[in-house]
Amino acid sequence: MAMNMWDERYAGEEYHFGTEPNAFLLSQRNLFKPGMNCLALADGEGRNGVWLAEQGLHVLSVDSSRVALAKAKKLAELRGVGVEFELVDLAGWPWGENQFDVIAAIFIQFATPAVRGHIFERIRHSLKPGGLLLLQGYTPRQLEFKTGGPSQVEHLYTGPMLCDAFAGMDILHLQEYDEVIKEGAGHSGMSALIDLVVRKP
Repeated sequence: MAMNMWDERYAGEEYHFGTEPNAFLLSQRNLFKPGMNCLALADGEGRNGVWLAEQGLHVLSVDSSRVALAKAKKLAELRGVGVEFELVDLAGWPWGENQFDVIAAIFIQFATPAVRGHIFERIRHSLKPGGLLLLQGYTPRQLEFKTGGPSQVEHLYTGPMLCDAFAGMDILHLQEYDEVIKEGAGHSGMSALIDLVVRKP
């Protein structure tokens, strides 16, 4: 059911969240070094995974929508970069251990609290020691703005929740703020955001 919903959302020629990388990811570009192994989680139509590949990273871009992955492949070809794409259900996917230097988790708030807990736990295990998680999402105040994201408050992030989820890891950056974002039709307008960068010890 959920997969059909995403396939429908990504149908059509337009890129639902645009083709430009997420602004927070862009702001952290100094953390990336060519050759790093990177996982782009729930990467949709590929805007972030393709940009990360343009920075010289080896990118595995995963999503649960065949329609999105087809458009992501098209975008990678257009930009002339190699990206590995995989159709996955994150709840049941074998993430592996100590695999990635970087994990990008940009607006992955489709997950129920139980599934989110599993995803966050697998992120911790699949990062290499010294590996980085870059996460952006909406805070509960986003329900006032209604400019994107889920309508269920339990899917949204708070600072204490993220600190708890990644306890024992080094928090390099954690910020909550309101900002206008323009990411295609999907995310457009004033938004209540939270950014997190953590390093696995």
